[in-house]
This record gives sequence, structure tokens and C-alpha cells, in this order.
Amino acid sequence: QVQLQESGPGLVKPSQTLSLTCTGSGGSITTSYSYWTWIRQPPGKGLEWMGAITYDGSTHYSPSLKSHTSISRDTSKNQFSLQLSSVTPEDTAVYYCAIGVVTPTDWGQGTQVTVSS
Repeated sequence: QVQLQESGPGLVKPSQTLSLTCTGSGGSITTSYSYWTWIRQPPGKGLEWMGAITYDGSTHYSPSLKSHTSISRDTSKNQFSLQLSSVTPEDTAVYYCAIGVVTPTDWGQGTQVTVSS
């Protein structure tokens, strides 16, 4: 199975861009997985699906986040990435990357990102 690891800054200032990368190890994320997904969980709240990129490079975003979200991939590096622009303190959350056929089945451990000045 593939192991996933999120990486990126843990602190981002308001109005700036949050950038995270998900790196797979132990196998290719393009093998047997069609959707590569970003999910977040704000403090005291449930999981929120942010968006995904598919095996063919097509992107899908939560309507509430679409205007600020960009997901990309680099299959040569076994990676996919998240950019969330114009962040506010409400974007503080644990961010997860996950992969699956459609529903996420393999998850990273998550990384805490705090938006604060």
C-alpha cells in the first residue's frame, strides 16, 4: 500500500496563500487510485472535503472553496498539492491528503495549519 505524507508551513498569515504537498511512498499513487483528495478539519468541527484531482488531471472543488482553491499534481514525483489563497483565521485546520477510487481510503496523518498574524 501507499503511505501519504503532508508537508508545508504550519503557520500562514491572513490574506496569503496556504500551500501543502502530499507525497506518496511505497508505491505509485497513480496505481489503483483515481481520486487524489484534500480534506480538512477545523477545530471542533467535522471533516470538510475541499477538492480532488483525478488520474487524468481533472479537478473538482467544493463550491464554497472553489474560488480560492487549486489542486495540482506531479506524477513524476508521486505528489499532489493544494493551494488555498486569501486565507483567513477560519481556514485554521488539520489538513489531510487522501487517495481512493472515489471515496478516500488511504489517508495521510494530517498536518496542522494555523492562520494567524
